Amino acid sequence: QVRLVESGGGSVQAGGSLRLSCVVSGAGFTINRMEWYRQAPEKQRELVAAIASGGITNIADSVKGRFTISRDNAKNTGYLQMNSLEPEDTAVYYCAADIRTALSSAYACPAKWCWGQGTQVTVSS
Repeated sequence: QVRLVESGGGSVQAGGSLRLSCVVSGAGFTINRMEWYRQAPEKQRELVAAIASGGITNIADSVKGRFTISRDNAKNTGYLQMNSLEPEDTAVYYCAADIRTALSSAYACPAKWCWGQGTQVTVSS
């Protein structure tokens, strides 16, 4: 069974940095695209950053220049480096990934994409 576990969230002051990690556990799978989303209270979920299996990245305009997405395929781990944090970045951050079984290339999770449980990021002014 594939699981995604995020970590690295916390409380920081404006201007600070955090590095989120998303570890994919399980066996017999291939991780394709990985994405980071965030959802603030009473706001819609927002795609923050994405990275393809080959390393091509996309960053939302709202965080461009401050956030960087990366991955370590050998460790089945994705990262979101967040610098120059602002109070507006306060949200629950979720990792999502397109993960397929190595045997049949079927989606490894019932909801197609696999999701983590989220990690809270709070930025104070």
